[in-house]
Amino acid sequence: MTFDCQACGACCCNPRENRAEGYRDYVLVEPGARLLRRLRILDRYTVVNAQGERHLKLAGNDERCAALEGSLGKRVRCAIYRDRPAGCRKIEPGDARCLIARADYGLP
Repeated sequence: MTFDCQACGACCCNPRENRAEGYRDYVLVEPGARLLRRLRILDRYTVVNAQGERHLKLAGNDERCAALEGSLGKRVRCAIYRDRPAGCRKIEPGDARCLIARADYGLP
């Protein structure tokens, strides 16, 4: 099976177990990340939690990353792809986390 990330986007949404536990801290934006240098858009795509850590912001009922544009499972793109944090770079098409995310959102 071929996994087309631009036709999916499930890994860019808060996982089911996080949603069930009310966990809202999504992907950590690590100190020194390229995204931190883009001050003009930083508040649009990130939030700071009670511990002072910056994370990607979640939006909508499906708790998707605020930087994910388009329709989940149809056509998506990442507005901060070049500057995405290390946590986003770790998932690979078809790996275990990819398959779990796809299942969470009912995608084949």
